[in-house]
Amino acid sequence: MSSITSNDEVFEYTGNGHCIPEDVVCVAFHPSVVEVDEQAFAECHKLKVVLLNEGLQRIGKRAFYACESLESITVPSTVTSIDENAFLRCDNMKETILNDGLQTIGAGAFASCTSLERITIPSTVTSISDSAFYKCSGLKNVVLNEGIQQIGGGAFNRCCKLETIWLPSSLAVIEISVFKSCESLQSITIPSSINEIGLLAFHACINLREVRLSADVPKIKPNAFSRCPALERFLFPGISSRLEDIIRAGQVDIQNKIHYYINRSDIEWRRGFMFCIPLEVVRSRERWDIAQQRFHRIVNWIKYYETKEATTIFELALWKVKLIK
Repeated sequence: MSSITSNDEVFEYTGNGHCIPEDVVCVAFHPSVVEVDEQAFAECHKLKVVLLNEGLQRIGKRAFYACESLESITVPSTVTSIDENAFLRCDNMKETILNDGLQTIGAGAFASCTSLERITIPSTVTSISDSAFYKCSGLKNVVLNEGIQQIGGGAFNRCCKLETIWLPSSLAVIEISVFKSCESLQSITIPSSINEIGLLAFHACINLREVRLSADVPKIKPNAFSRCPALERFLFPGISSRLEDIIRAGQVDIQNKIHYYINRSDIEWRRGFMFCIPLEVVRSRERWDIAQQRFHRIVNWIKYYETKEATTIFELALWKVKLIK
């Protein structure tokens, strides 16, 4: 938390339209306050320290808009909603601590907080709205916990230093422009829960080198990976390792069946390597549709052989029990 001097007066906020001096430096919230009024501290340019009270439930629209001297904030566990643009343009805020209990993060809530370096989204958050962290140009690491169902369009757009992000299996769609212009992002793993990757979702991620997909191939909208010059192919590590396990177990004839569905221009695979689909296939709607159909057939063969292997092991176990008896 930012330090204050003995000469800095502590202002007690009681809510209810309380008049706030423009030159306020430190604010302590009265225990009775349940919400921060809309624009309550907007453009309090000297505000450095904010002590939010347990019992607070909501931080209103543009509540701390353009508080340029604010360096950190701890949101109490009783807060369920941070409304739109609540901390917009707090460009010196380096640390934000969000606690379990928070449910929604509003549109543009932390947009243009250019000094923010990392953020952990609590497991209680179900929705991150559009542009919530737009242009957080210093943001390097984001932790998204299981439970998040929606990340709005452009939520992390232009987070140009973002290096790592993990997507939870509770997420179904990657919306429009969510990670657009995340120039430092090098790898992304798409969980099996994702059924659609939206328009321009990873546009201009110029250092994105690999996209790792599960067995379930999502619908990919046009230009989802446009202007990604370092990206060459899509990898399927999970399904590749499952196939290797089947072959090592002695079911080598599966290779002939898999090769029947492989076309070098659509799907690439050879023993000991991952399944790959080249980027140019993904960008062609016709070729991508064909590749998906073939890949689904491959996955079905793998499932069949896994079931076959499991049945054989079960039968052997029963046979062994009978011998012992």
